[in-house]
Amino acid sequence: MRLLVQSIRDYAIFMLDPRGVIVSWNIGAERIKGYTADEIVGTHFSVFYPPEAVAEGRPAAGLREAATEGRWEEEGWRVRKDGTRFWAGVVITALYDESGELRGFGKVTRDLTEPRSLARALDERGMLLSRLVQAQERERRRIASDVHDDTIQAMVTVGMRLRMWERELPEEYARTVRALDDAVDAAVRRLRELAFDLRPPGDGLIPSLDAYLRETMPAAGVAVELSHRLDAEPPYEAVVTVYRICQEALANVRRHAGASRVSVELASLDRGVHVRVRDDGSGLAAKDGEAMHYGLAEMRERAEAAGGWWTIDGPPGAGTTVEFWVPAVPRG
Repeated sequence: MRLLVQSIRDYAIFMLDPRGVIVSWNIGAERIKGYTADEIVGTHFSVFYPPEAVAEGRPAAGLREAATEGRWEEEGWRVRKDGTRFWAGVVITALYDESGELRGFGKVTRDLTEPRSLARALDERGMLLSRLVQAQERERRRIASDVHDDTIQAMVTVGMRLRMWERELPEEYARTVRALDDAVDAAVRRLRELAFDLRPPGDGLIPSLDAYLRETMPAAGVAVELSHRLDAEPPYEAVVTVYRICQEALANVRRHAGASRVSVELASLDRGVHVRVRDDGSGLAAKDGEAMHYGLAEMRERAEAAGGWWTIDGPPGAGTTVEFWVPAVPRG
């Protein structure tokens, strides 16, 4: 029986003591979670849960229910050794000896990330998400075009008129007109930035990100590094989701981080796209402001709506890392 359990590769099968500390580990657990037996035995099993689940008391609740009902089952995100997440199907079974004493728990975990992504690509939610993303991007393109062709041109005309009046007016009035002209120029710059930000990615994910980085970051004094290990170009809705989350993360770097360098790393993982955006700025504790917090919520909501996950970490003085994953399964 020990040989059977230790040799199974498709399931993580291991035992917990009554407190939830890991006391055994099979090869499937090593493959799925990334830890060797020497690294993980003796550690509490809550290490596999995302921080928000630990804060909610989910690991302890699972053990309590298993002890009361005999077993506990759920699906949800779990964390690998490298910090990435996978969608897990979990069963915890209470183990009692002949005298009825609780000796511990048997825990079986299966990685369901790929089946979940495949199912989501074909279900009605996935189809609706795809149509919604495309509709949003069409509307963004229309607004960007209207801002560029109408609003900005009207503001430029106002600026030209103000400069003409400035040359004709006495200095005491010219100063006021000059200040108005400066305000109009600043508004035009902000509108041009808005129109640029609204444009959808058009030439593929990596070229679009590269163009965005080169256009926005040098002016803020931030050096950039873009690297990727993508197996193929993701489907359009995945491209848009990744691009928009990166765009918001990079906007936060420019406005709030006080960073001198930022790196964007993309890789194919679990039939999806895994992304890390890292800066060397002040960390989360030094940042504040309603706009930034709204941006964080928007990034999380985009990733989760796509069926993925999103996290942020920023110890004071050690920079900030935004990390997320979204599925990238073509719709058959």
